[in-house]
Amino acid sequence: MKKQIYNYSPSKNTIMKNTSKILIALGAGVAIGGVLGVLFAPDKGSVTRHKIAEGSKKLTDNFNRKIKAGKEKLQEEFNKMNDVLEEEMN
Repeated sequence: MKKQIYNYSPSKNTIMKNTSKILIALGAGVAIGGVLGVLFAPDKGSVTRHKIAEGSKKLTDNFNRKIKAGKEKLQEEFNKMNDVLEEEMN
């Protein structure tokens, strides 16, 4: 009986999806840890609420910057693919 050997090589999309999931989970963990750290800090309630508001504003700004950068990168890749397709058609 011969053994079948499978040559499994994950595709680039699979690797990218896994990397994205890991980065999202890491970001969520950092955010949750930061909020919990502030909540359990020995500051007054008003100071704690201010810290939470500032932290969430920074997190939102950072998220929006990353989304914008991702859109720009996606647009660049789309333009490159269009250029290649146009060259192949000519």
